[in-house]
Amino acid sequence: MLTDASSILDAALHLPNHERAELASRLLESLEPVFADADIESAWAAEIKRRIDDLNSGREKTVPLDEAWRMIMDDSDESDAD
Repeated sequence: MLTDASSILDAALHLPNHERAELASRLLESLEPVFADADIESAWAAEIKRRIDDLNSGREKTVPLDEAWRMIMDDSDESDAD
């Protein structure tokens, strides 16, 4: 089994970034029941509340959508060069 996992990992590491990200996402989704517990849900709820409070208080600022897309696309162009 370890040999199979090692072979799969080696093959996966040779995939383009976007395909590795999709694979990682699907693997994590397959484990979701393992991670679905009250502590994690509670931690996410606290984090969401903190972020909303930061926005409402002015500690954090929003970014216009067109600027956000420009930032996202600039980052993805750099990561595709890997």
